[in-house]
Amino acid sequence: MKRKMISAVLCTAMVVTTMAGAAVTVSAEEKEPRKFAYTCMDGTNPFFVTIEDAIRKAVEANGDELISTDPANDASLQITQIEDMIAQGIDGIFLNPVEAEGILPALDALKEADVPIVNFDTEVADLTYVASYTGSDNYNAGKVCGEDLVKKCPDGGPIIILDCPTMNSITDRTKGFLDAIEGHNFEIVAQQDAKGNLETSMGIAEDLLQAHSDVVAIFGGNDPTALGALAAANAAGLEKGKCLIYGVDGSPDIKAEIASGESLIEGSGAQSPIAIAEKSVEIMYDIMDGKEVDDRYPVDTFLITADNVEEYGTDGWQ
Repeated sequence: MKRKMISAVLCTAMVVTTMAGAAVTVSAEEKEPRKFAYTCMDGTNPFFVTIEDAIRKAVEANGDELISTDPANDASLQITQIEDMIAQGIDGIFLNPVEAEGILPALDALKEADVPIVNFDTEVADLTYVASYTGSDNYNAGKVCGEDLVKKCPDGGPIIILDCPTMNSITDRTKGFLDAIEGHNFEIVAQQDAKGNLETSMGIAEDLLQAHSDVVAIFGGNDPTALGALAAANAAGLEKGKCLIYGVDGSPDIKAEIASGESLIEGSGAQSPIAIAEKSVEIMYDIMDGKEVDDRYPVDTFLITADNVEEYGTDGWQ
């Protein structure tokens, strides 16, 4: 009974301060809400929409605030937006860079303002700036696509790669894919920067397929890229089974294509944006509480094809 009484007294303790001669009372239970920031390379990408939504729900459930910006794949705009968020007095930032190198001026500004950075999905060029990084095993996400292609096209053939050299995540996926197909008689007839964007990918693929209509596969660095390639391939009249298209994400749209049984989409190196969001929030609050965090927290990736798509469903992310 005595413990309960003491606990009750502590919970209702009032801290008295003086301000301009007037007494101000503040409940010990009350805390100043924290203000966090969120920025990603492309706020229209369903993958990042899911991450932002999950982070926002977790932050707001804790009584804190999240401000978000969308630089729309513009590195200069992302830097400006981050500077504006620093001016708003943010306590921490969830950051996914448009460009791994190009983000460095913003990292300098965040460091000077003593704002901790949780870097997610795509690594910045210099990880010494960030408190921690969490993201998918991107190399493996590309590798499992390449391994599947080798099994299904044992004779090799011409292929197109749509990557994005400024995005470390897509660079790692492309490397994994290329390593998996090395020595299996595949010829890369074109490799171009699709900027991880559906419309950009569609335009590039339309042009490439006019010159290389005999390709046996197209690898897209993410699912929007793969969907853009799919639209171009459909317009070019490519037949199912003769051209295999791979993406990386495991998005609902891609899974729906795979599940249809009629699409040129053959598979996707799947990741979980929800798991990335949950780990990002966990890391951030550990930092706020003064706990030590690891330099990096990898999230598993795996292949989704027609063989297992039913396990993951098409209505949402895994």
